[in-house]
Amino acid sequence: MKTRGWHTFWQFRHENPQTRVGGPPPKGLPGFNSGVMLLNLEAMRQSLLYSRLLEPAQVQQLADKYHFRGHLGDQDFFTMIGMEHPELFHVLDCTWNRQLCTWWRDHGYSDVFEAYFRCEGHVKIYHGNCNTPIPED
Repeated sequence: MKTRGWHTFWQFRHENPQTRVGGPPPKGLPGFNSGVMLLNLEAMRQSLLYSRLLEPAQVQQLADKYHFRGHLGDQDFFTMIGMEHPELFHVLDCTWNRQLCTWWRDHGYSDVFEAYFRCEGHVKIYHGNCNTPIPED
């Protein structure tokens, strides 16, 4: 759930109150859920910037800057570099990976949850995270 961005970047947001980092869509940078991704592998291979971002020293520099301590592999990596280089990503709208989990609402984020959870439009792919049942429609 993208509310995780609000949680994950709390210290950076505290130090940078005007930042878009970790904020809700459409103007914020909530981070990524890698449940649905389209990768342009050729563009990734040819990108000098992307190649540089794969270097351990660069990863550590970004982790330090954003006080980022992730545990979700590719999802965390893409989220972190997306904060620094949003131009590397084309974000699919929420209907392509409709998150159903409400865990964050019930665990301290009820005041901001709806800003992250809101999704309008015909859902193309449901993401039954948190063992949430998939709607039958």
